[in-house]
Amino acid sequence: MIEALTLPVVAADGHRFDLLARVPAQPRARLLWLPALGVAARHYLPLADALAARGIAVYLHEWRGNGSSSLRPSRGQDWGYREILYHDLPASLAALDGGTGDQAIIGGHSLGGQLACCFAGLHPTVFQRLWLVASGTPYWRTFPAPRGWTLPLIYRFLPWLAQRQGVLHGRRLGFGGTEARGLIRDWARVGLNNHYAGAGIADDLEAGLRHVRGHATAVVMAQDWLAPVPSMQGLLAKLPQVQASLHVLDVTTLETRADHFAWMKSPQAVAALLFHSVE
Repeated sequence: MIEALTLPVVAADGHRFDLLARVPAQPRARLLWLPALGVAARHYLPLADALAARGIAVYLHEWRGNGSSSLRPSRGQDWGYREILYHDLPASLAALDGGTGDQAIIGGHSLGGQLACCFAGLHPTVFQRLWLVASGTPYWRTFPAPRGWTLPLIYRFLPWLAQRQGVLHGRRLGFGGTEARGLIRDWARVGLNNHYAGAGIADDLEAGLRHVRGHATAVVMAQDWLAPVPSMQGLLAKLPQVQASLHVLDVTTLETRADHFAWMKSPQAVAALLFHSVE
């Protein structure tokens, strides 16, 4: 039997959101899953169901400003990596019901995979595994030409636009949702200099990445121009003490488009691959 839970969470600064969970009766591992930029947690319920059916308890984190979040970005409400890494994710982690001997896994999609790595670096003894799907560093040099050459312009333009408008209206641009300008600024800086940091963060996130241990399963979609293989390899290179395996899934394996988002509605192949990494 799989229990469907909605767990109310309150972060240290008062931000409220729901942690969606799918918990089998005797889980063999527990996964904290971080969504892609602008994607509400509920869109990963098919993945959670597929993993729970295989014995993995899944907890879907909600980004600040999306879905069940009590906040929405505006000129008066802004945030970046600091609030996510130091307020929201610790609150979600505290809500996980960890059993004795359960493996602890953190993972995510796209930006979620990046911040999963950063959070693991801040808590190096908590997680034994990383699951990274359609993720990778946004650093422009890890993207093939000619697309990669355009990225520095984008990484300068989007923070400027968000600052001018108060938020980034991502849906109009086909990138994310309505996003906080601080979040876009932190993300764009990584894209320009390949160095994970954030406004107001005193810890050295890059040093934390170098101290992460355990195993990583990385999944790239064959036609995903938003997260190509070199981008994922660039992210994994920041984890020198992690034993990583990289898998590229094509249309035949996925039975759907091999792009950045289509797998979310048909996640069986991804779920099977991730599950086999803990067998």
